Amino acid sequence: MEMTGERRIPAPRRKVWDALNDPAVLKSAIPGCESLERLSDNELKATAMVRIGPIAAHFAGKVLLSDLDPPNGYTISGEGQGGVAGFAKGGAKVRLADAGADTLLHYDVQAQVGGKIAQLGARLIDASAKQMADTFFDRFAASLGAAPEAALAGQPPAAAPVVPVRLPAEPLGMPMVVWIAGVVCLAIIILVLGSYL
Repeated sequence: MEMTGERRIPAPRRKVWDALNDPAVLKSAIPGCESLERLSDNELKATAMVRIGPIAAHFAGKVLLSDLDPPNGYTISGEGQGGVAGFAKGGAKVRLADAGADTLLHYDVQAQVGGKIAQLGARLIDASAKQMADTFFDRFAASLGAAPEAALAGQPPAAAPVVPVRLPAEPLGMPMVVWIAGVVCLAIIILVLGSYL
C-alpha cells in the first residue's frame, strides 16, 4: 500500500517540528495509541489498538528513526504485530516546508500488511488508513491550537485533547529521546496506516 499526502498546518515550521517530536503530542494524536517506550537512541516501541472493519487488534511495534534533518523532516521505518490479526511493516518520509506563516507537511508512506487484515481488501484498508490519517492530523493541528480541517469544512472534528507543546532544552533541536518517541508514534501511524497502512 502507498499513501501520499500533504497538510497545511497553521503554525511555524519549527513549532510543527517540535510537536512532531514530542511523544505526548503524538500519543494523543495517533488514534488508538496506548504507549510509547524508548529502546535506544534511535529505536522506540509502541502499542496501539487498531480497528479495521470487523477486525480489532492490539498492535505492538518497533520504530526506527533515520535521516534526521531538523526542522525539515525525517524517515520512519518499522513493523508491528497484531497477533492473529496479522502484521504491518513499512516506512514513511516526512517533509516540512514553509508556506508563509504556515507549514506544509508532506508524507510518503509505503506499507505492507499480512494476515487477516490483508484479507479485508484494499478498499477497506485504504479507507481506514485515510480516516485514521485525517483523525491524526485534526488532533495534531488541535494540539498546536489550530482549528482542524474538518471544522473548517463545516464537519464535526474528531474529539481530541489539547496538549501543550514542550520546547526542547537541548541545542540543535530536541533531545534524542523525544525524536525517537516521535518516530515511534509516527511509525505506529504508518504501521497502523499499514494495518490500515
